[in-house]
Amino acid sequence: MTSTETPLSTGGDGTDRRRWFALAIVMTAAFMDLVDVTIVNVAIPSIQREAGASFSQIQWITAGYALAFAAGLITGGRLGDIHGRKRVFLAGIGGFTVASALCGLAVNPEMLVASRILQGGMAALMVPQVLSIVHATFPAHERGKVFGLFGAIVGLGAVSGPLLGALLTEWDLFGWGWRSIFLINLPVGLAGLVLGSRFITESKAPRALKLDLVGVALVTLGLLMLIYPLTRGRELGWPLWGYASMAGSLVVLALLVAYEKRKAVRDGSPLVELSLFRVKSFAAGIAVQTVFGVALGVFFLVWTLYMQMGLGWSPLKAGLTGVPFSIAVSAAAGMSVQMLVPRFGRKVLQAGALVMAGGVLLYIWESGHYGLGIAPWQMALPLAVMGVGMGLIVAPLTDAILSEVPREHSGSASGLINTVQQMGNALGLGLVSVVFFGTISDHLSRDQIGPAFADAFENALGWVAAVMGVIFLLMFALPKRPAQHVEGEQAPAEQQEPALV
Repeated sequence: MTSTETPLSTGGDGTDRRRWFALAIVMTAAFMDLVDVTIVNVAIPSIQREAGASFSQIQWITAGYALAFAAGLITGGRLGDIHGRKRVFLAGIGGFTVASALCGLAVNPEMLVASRILQGGMAALMVPQVLSIVHATFPAHERGKVFGLFGAIVGLGAVSGPLLGALLTEWDLFGWGWRSIFLINLPVGLAGLVLGSRFITESKAPRALKLDLVGVALVTLGLLMLIYPLTRGRELGWPLWGYASMAGSLVVLALLVAYEKRKAVRDGSPLVELSLFRVKSFAAGIAVQTVFGVALGVFFLVWTLYMQMGLGWSPLKAGLTGVPFSIAVSAAAGMSVQMLVPRFGRKVLQAGALVMAGGVLLYIWESGHYGLGIAPWQMALPLAVMGVGMGLIVAPLTDAILSEVPREHSGSASGLINTVQQMGNALGLGLVSVVFFGTISDHLSRDQIGPAFADAFENALGWVAAVMGVIFLLMFALPKRPAQHVEGEQAPAEQQEPALV
């Protein structure tokens, strides 16, 4: 550790309390981001009804955040290394708070989509600093406990988002309706800004890589050229320019690869460390992470639309229905890391893919069998099975991907893991237009809405089950027994970071 990254004193002179305050602040910011990823889904029907958003705008309210977050993650981390993690963190949380206010005050769907994209970009400044600040603030022997706490915060954020969104929407605080899911961030963000400026200690990386803004621009352009036509294509009648744009996205991404090769030779600071893809387990793991993000992006959005718009359930009823899923994910994730993976290795992840696919198929059967009269307790079994499968995958996957990566590249590899997961999520949200809305007629009577949404839900879940089968096959390229990373003084903070969802 260099002089720019000296931990705060662990003595009893008051500085010990300061670093724990700093930890509470950055953890709260991480929690706020995780909640904002999931809190929106349960409020989407209310947003559509009250704001008059179209189906494609609904997709961009979620996909825009994920895309901006994915495109900015690596750059956000490097900005913190160069200009100071505290400074960039405060800029991120301040911008996130402003973007949240703009979301809550949006006067039309277009403003809401633009504000969500801004919010995702600000999260990309804020989130990468969290574990970097922890690494610079706490000595090595304490970080294991802190990273364990961070894992708990990640799980709590994933569980809390839908429930909090449902409660805020149902309570209709001050008559704000769905706007309260964004405005609730204002007091939290302002408190984080004031307290963070006081308690967080500044730190920088001793040898920070340069920014690769051209790489960021190419990644963003390529993804937009792919996702925008997918999202708008059905509404516009699948015009020729949409197909041309999707084909052109492959050209842009090929240009990215060529540019990154040259940049690596020129100054050693590419956005994407292409040499990592020569490691078979890493390349396969990145493919798994991307495809898994696609599956999750499709499922969570269509599930919300099915329950609230197809079955006519309230946001609270829909939010509470997901509790068995959240509990199963948390329980299975703990067992996977502590008991199963050390004994059975890769087979645990593959079992997770098959179990999750089985839960999806069971859900399809129950939806068809019970029809529009299905009850939340009847959904509990397939959701619990899916949650177990997901828990077996998400917890050990990062270690499996990183197990054969050279230690000097582990920070870049971890950043890529988080980035491609968010990109996969954005792509999955774009594909909802094809696998879900593509089966729904534009002209439905009130009596036809429920059956049409149920059929579309079953169709989308069929695609999710197929994707889980692809993930099972890709996992054969992962190492049979992923190495367990041991935290050391020289290990970069990013190596410890779990993939965010």
